[in-house]
Order: sequence, then C-alpha cells, then structure tokens
Amino acid sequence: MFKKSLLFLIVLTLISCHATKSPIVTTKKGAAGNNSYSSKNKKTTKGRREIIESSSRTVVTNDNVSNYVLQYKDIAMSNMKNYGIPASIILAQGILESGAGRGDLAVSANNHFGIKCHSDWTGDSVKHDDDSSQECFRKYNKVAESYRDHALFLKGKGRYASLFELDKDDYEAWAKGLRKAGYATDPKYPDKLISYIERYNLAQYDAQVLGNKRVSKENRNTSIADRRSINEEYYEVQKGDTLYSISKKYNLLVDDLKEKNKLSDNTLFVGQKLKVN
Repeated sequence: MFKKSLLFLIVLTLISCHATKSPIVTTKKGAAGNNSYSSKNKKTTKGRREIIESSSRTVVTNDNVSNYVLQYKDIAMSNMKNYGIPASIILAQGILESGAGRGDLAVSANNHFGIKCHSDWTGDSVKHDDDSSQECFRKYNKVAESYRDHALFLKGKGRYASLFELDKDDYEAWAKGLRKAGYATDPKYPDKLISYIERYNLAQYDAQVLGNKRVSKENRNTSIADRRSINEEYYEVQKGDTLYSISKKYNLLVDDLKEKNKLSDNTLFVGQKLKVN
C-alpha cells in the first residue's frame, strides 16, 4: 500500500512539472488602467495619481502632466501663432486625449488628439477600440506631426469655423465651443479641459504669444477698486486663491510671479504676502 501511494505521488509531481503555464489575460478598455504600475513603479513615481479617460484609460501623476506640458509647450505656442488656436487649449486637449502622452494611441501611433481617419485621410493608421470596436485612427511618424494635423483639422473643418471668431485668451469659450462643434461626445469635455488649463497654468502660454501687456477679459471687467489694488506692491493671499488667479489679476505670467517671490512650487497659504510689482 505504501509503495502504491509513493508511486502515485511521483506521478503527480511529474505531471505538475510538465504542465503548461497559465495564459496571460488582458482586460478590455475600462476594466483596468492600460498603464497600470508595478509595485516598483509605485514607489518611484512622484505626485498624486489620477486616471485620464479618453480613447484609453491611463494612469498618470502630476509630474507626468507637468513634464508633458514642458515637452510640448513650444509646439503649442508655435501652432497658436501659425493657426490661431490658443496654446492652452492645444495642451489641454493633448493631455486629455493622449493621457499626457502615455495612452495607447500616443504610444503606438504618436496620435495625441484622438483624431480618427475620416474619409480624407491618406496616411498610416491603426485600429483601436473607442466608441465602436476597432475603429480607424491616424498614425504619425512624430508627435509634432500630430500637433500640426490637429491644427489643420480644426482649421479645415467648417464646423469649427466659429471657434476662430472667439478671443484667443478666452479658453473657456474655446473649450465649450469644441464640445458644441462635436469634437467630443463627453458632456464634461469642456470642464475637463478648463480644469487642466487652470491646474497647470496653461493660459500663461497664451499670454506669452499674445504679449504680456494684453489685458484678459477678466481684467477688462475689474472694478475701480480692483484697478487700484493692481498698483499695490504686495498682495495678501485669500482663501481660494491660486497662482493662476493672482497672475491674471495683476496681468503677470505665473512664472514671473513665482520668480518675484522665489517660489519653488505652486503652494500658497492664506495670509501669505506676494510681491506683484
């Protein structure tokens, strides 16, 4: 009996040694982040994490988004000069549509704006699940080509013509106009763009293109009391203030405001005195 039991255990061991490995299972879009991190990456990645959902579901950190902005801000400003699209809108769309450059289409096709093939596209393409299964998306050799094609796409489609009648420093109107013209079906699309513009101070790049002395719509509507305060040398931070809101009030770039006050990041506290002149 003992010999039979021993033989049985040996057979089981041999079978398990020659068993095939379990197949790798991939999840569909939306079931899990396409760029999920290993435990090692979680330790080394800095900043608060968030999920960007566009043509793919992408996990990013504040640092990922900030680095994306630094990498492509010059292209965005150049496109603003050449095509009249606010740099803030270009960058915000790039962040959202590409998952800050980490989404599936950005990685596989250098497509940073989620632009589909359409009937007039003659370039390379890739298949990707979006509103429907395996839809056709444009593929580019370089990211800069995607940025240029985005500008040409907006300029060349009649449904976006009304956007170019808007003020170049009115990013809120542009964000809402894109949704209204049919760029995206998500009803929260404008809010998402505006959120990225304000959280990462993207309007400063519009100001750089338009010139530091250009007065924003908000400043044109300030009261006499507000205009007097603009002549003050210091500003005391109030609850709800951000560097961006203060920079608009005093017609400054965020970077200039940070340099004046030797700030290393965007953190503010109530009662803090900031030099504004």
